[in-house]
Amino acid sequence: MAASDIGIDLGTRNCLVYSTGKGLVLKESTVVVYDKDTEKIKAIGEEARQMAGHVSSGMEVIRPIRQGVIVDYVVMEKMLKYFISKAIGRRAFRKPRISICVPSGITEIERKAIEESTYQAGAREVFLVEEPIAAAIGAGVDVTKPFGNLIVDIGAGTTDAAVISLAGVVVSGSIKVAGDVFDQAIMNYVRKNHSLFISEDAAEEIKIKIGTAWEEADPRTMEVKGRNVLTGLPKVATLTSEEMRAALKDATGQIVDLVHSILEKTPPELAADIVDRGIVLTGGGALLHGMDLLIEQKTGVSATAVQDAMGVVAVGTGKYAEVMAKMDE
Repeated sequence: MAASDIGIDLGTRNCLVYSTGKGLVLKESTVVVYDKDTEKIKAIGEEARQMAGHVSSGMEVIRPIRQGVIVDYVVMEKMLKYFISKAIGRRAFRKPRISICVPSGITEIERKAIEESTYQAGAREVFLVEEPIAAAIGAGVDVTKPFGNLIVDIGAGTTDAAVISLAGVVVSGSIKVAGDVFDQAIMNYVRKNHSLFISEDAAEEIKIKIGTAWEEADPRTMEVKGRNVLTGLPKVATLTSEEMRAALKDATGQIVDLVHSILEKTPPELAADIVDRGIVLTGGGALLHGMDLLIEQKTGVSATAVQDAMGVVAVGTGKYAEVMAKMDE
């Protein structure tokens, strides 16, 4: 039995692992709970996320990746080892080929560190895949052809946009405005306009239920519970999707500006391809209601969020080695 290739999408909020033999085998939160007294890691992933809101003073919640940047390599390496061993199980005789997705603006030093960590975690070979290329492969785009494709990956920490042709990135850009900034914007709006403190999880839920980037004919509403800013007591408020559009307007506008600037820098013949093929949206942030419509209206190019927008980067990362091998033939 050949060892399957493994693709890892190491995101700001979630880590997804894809195995070529089995599909998506793991989705965990990229968070670790560290016990300061024993100086040991107490929990990793989903278990750590559930503990995060309830930890005592002797423990620390560490998110090793912030806004697409690795801020704590020691913790990241331990977390990676844990995810890899969990994904391949005990039975693997051969070490796997592991591809890891990295943001397109990563430095040489960061690349080395990630490579090193992945070998440490038990890889036979390591490939680093740029996020937009992984997203494109996962979305079913044939990246080896000489056509221009514009991929916009809206994750939790960063939004990466890139024009891809012949398996390479022609023009790209990245901003630190994505899902987490959406959540922050909702929290700030609710605090300012409803005098209500809400948690990040509550903001995430509001975003999923009534968040929108586009004006709706009949706005949706939702009740939200939190703490009154003035009295400190529990309070309930009703929010509308129209309010959420206002709350998110600045953030969604910045994403549109990024797409705009990429289109402006695209060589004419590739730009013509993009007009024909449309813009491909991936990542959890692509699921924000009306995001596709907003980009379409502001750029004049049709935009579509792919199915399983959350999983495509991991899938594309896992298939990367295969796709590249075909290209060399």
